[in-house]
Amino acid sequence: MKNILLLIHDDRGQESRLQVALDVTRALGGHLECLDVLTLPLIVSGYYSAGSEAVMIAAERERESAIRASLENRLAKEDVTWSMGETYGTFVEALTRASDFADLIVVSARTEAREEDRPRLESLPLRAVRPILAVPPGCLGLDIDGCALVAWDGSRPCSEAVRAAVPLLQRARQVVLLEVNQPRGALAMAEVATYLSRHGISTELVERTTTGMVADTILDQARHCSAEFIVMGAYGKPRAAEAVFGGVTRTMLLEAQVPLLLAH
Repeated sequence: MKNILLLIHDDRGQESRLQVALDVTRALGGHLECLDVLTLPLIVSGYYSAGSEAVMIAAERERESAIRASLENRLAKEDVTWSMGETYGTFVEALTRASDFADLIVVSARTEAREEDRPRLESLPLRAVRPILAVPPGCLGLDIDGCALVAWDGSRPCSEAVRAAVPLLQRARQVVLLEVNQPRGALAMAEVATYLSRHGISTELVERTTTGMVADTILDQARHCSAEFIVMGAYGKPRAAEAVFGGVTRTMLLEAQVPLLLAH
């Protein structure tokens, strides 16, 4: 995990994304690839639409250029290698296009945008076929040497998330494997522990049951063990996949207070 792709955009989550991406890149001796995504303005068709669009695009470029220049000055003082790119489009589309050689994509777990305008982050691991690190706004960084929680459900997406997380789990002082309401026919959690042990990772196995929301149990366990980040499978479209996981992915993105490493 050496190539870290970071979403750059003027929004409330930018500082948190940056701090976490720097912590990960520094800890793993990687390269931080920053992608400044400029969102095109929505223009209502009309007589003056072409001119209005040009003015709004120019204003957007000027604003983002100032933000990018400030960020470049900050990065020049950091002890990581980095590069900066620029593109237009939605967050998911832009990051998917840029992710061919990314090992990890760092984005925000949630935004302040209206519901219909929010980037469907649940779909990013499916579209980009890369693990993502979803950072909640207000997060001050990521202590990779702290505790890591793996929310195990026996699924293929969760297996992919565990494999992707190995470089981070190897640094963690404690790795907790949590299984909630043991799913039938799923890969046994003990087999995951064996797999991780071959990478030099010791684990603590925890089984919990609940009649309520699975996400609430995961969040409770994360608080109990003071987890620095959570590893779990990601589900988005098709809807059948969301039904299997009971909407846990979206709930975790909305409510988690620590970064989520998601994969599909």
